Amino acid sequence: MPHLFVNRRLQRLLAAAGCMLAIPAMAKTPPGFAGPLTVHLRSDRMTLRMAKAPQLYLAGTIDAGAVAQVQQLLQSGRLSPGTDVYLDSSHGDVASGMALGKLFRNARFNTHLGAWRSGSWRASGSSALPATCLDACAYAYLGGVYRWSPSGADRIGLHENLLPDRTTTAPGTPPPQQLRDYMASMGVRPVYFAQVSQLVMNGIAWWNTEKMAPWLVANNGRLPPTASYRKAPGAPVLTLTQEVRGNRSLMVLQCASGKFSLTARYVQSDSSAERLAPRTMYAYFEVGKQALGMRQGARPKADGDALVFTRELPFTELDTVLRAPLLAARIEVMGSPVRLGFWLDPAVVEPQTRAFYADCQALQPGYVPPPPTAKPAKRSLWKRIKGVFK
Repeated sequence: MPHLFVNRRLQRLLAAAGCMLAIPAMAKTPPGFAGPLTVHLRSDRMTLRMAKAPQLYLAGTIDAGAVAQVQQLLQSGRLSPGTDVYLDSSHGDVASGMALGKLFRNARFNTHLGAWRSGSWRASGSSALPATCLDACAYAYLGGVYRWSPSGADRIGLHENLLPDRTTTAPGTPPPQQLRDYMASMGVRPVYFAQVSQLVMNGIAWWNTEKMAPWLVANNGRLPPTASYRKAPGAPVLTLTQEVRGNRSLMVLQCASGKFSLTARYVQSDSSAERLAPRTMYAYFEVGKQALGMRQGARPKADGDALVFTRELPFTELDTVLRAPLLAARIEVMGSPVRLGFWLDPAVVEPQTRAFYADCQALQPGYVPPPPTAKPAKRSLWKRIKGVFK
C-alpha cells in the first residue's frame, strides 16, 4: 500500500501547486511603481494609423502633481478625444485618482491597463510587462469613456479600506458616499461593482476581470444605450442609440394605429455601406433570441455610411420589444458566413420609453383612457380639530 499513499500525497501536492499557480500575482502585495508619475506619449504615424488615436502611458504615483502634469499635456494640444490611456500605478491618493478620472471623462479618453515598452518592441515582438492598477489608479480607470478589461497578468484592485461600500471613513480618504457618487457619475453602479470585487487577499480586493464587462464596470468599447422621444401628433417617434467604438447605430420606432414601424440604421466604420448593399440577401430583427420575419421584407439600402431597413409589426408586439433584454438588427450578406448588424438592450432604458408606449397606446382603436385617480376625501373640520388635541 505504500505506493497508494505516495500517489495520493503527490496528487494533493499537485492540486495545491495548481491553486497557487492560478493566482501567482495575487499571493502578495505588488511592489508597484512608487516614484513620481512618468508620462510616455506614443503618437507616431503608425500608431495613429493602427490605433486611430494617441496612446498615453502613465506610471507612478497619482497625486495632485500628477493630475496637473496630465492637465498640462492636455492643454498643449498633443492629446485628442479618443486617446487611449494605459495605467500602471500602485501608489497615490484616491482624491487625485478621482480628479484624474474626471479629467479623462471630460476629455473623452479611454482607459486600459498596460506598462510602457520602449525601443523597437513592434519589430522584436517582446511581450508586455504586467501592469498593476491599485487604489487611486483604479478610481482613475473608471473615468474612461471606454474602459477595457485587463488581460493577461494585468490586475486591478482596491485596499479594503477604500471600497465604496464600507461604513466608516478611513483616515486621509474620501468618505464612502463620495466614492459611491463618483462611481455613479461615471456610469458604474456600486451594487454592480460589488460583484467584481469579492476576492480579498492580504487586505486587497482584486477585481475579477472576467466579470468586469458583464457587470458594466468595464464596457470594452460599448456604451449603454440611450433613448430619445419626440412627441409628434398622431405619430410618436422613439429613437434608441447604441454606440460601439465610436460608431452610433440607431433603432427608430414610429407608432401608428394598430401597428408600429421599426427601422434599423447600422453604421459602417469603414464607409462600406454602398459596397455592401448590393450583396445583402435579407435582413431581420431579433427580439430576445426570436427572429421576426427572417426572410420577409425589402433588403437593406445604403444611406450615407449606414445600411438601413424597416419592418412593420403589430402594436401588440410593442411592449415585448421595449422590455426585451436584447433587440438585434441582423443582415445576411452573400458570400459571407458572418452576420452583420448590431444589438442593444431596450430594458436598460425602459423608464425613458414609458411615455412613448403610453402615447402609442392612446392611438389604438378602442382605446379607453384610465379613469383619473380619485383624490382622498378631506377630513371634516371637527376631525381635524380633534386630531390636533390628541
